[in-house]
Amino acid sequence: MICVIATIRVADGRRDDFLTEFRKIVPLVREETGCIEYAPMVDIPTEIDAQAEPAESVVFVVEKWESVDALEAHLVARHMVEYRKQVKKLVTGSEIRILEPA
Repeated sequence: MICVIATIRVADGRRDDFLTEFRKIVPLVREETGCIEYAPMVDIPTEIDAQAEPAESVVFVVEKWESVDALEAHLVARHMVEYRKQVKKLVTGSEIRILEPA
């Protein structure tokens, strides 16, 4: 199993618009072979000292996949290609971390 943390930066004031489009693909992704978990997350403010400053223009995606092969297939799935076209004007940058249990 691998875990992916995707950090998606969106244009100021457009996070809700992005999430509307993102939520459309969640059921499709969860049906993909090898998908264990796939969920968008946003910062919440707390009083916990170690927490980084909440980022209003960032969506984090927490993903679990059976393998790197399953992740690679996900990245080129038809619905993902179409989704990236739909959100292109909303996204200002992104990066992923691919992790394994230690």
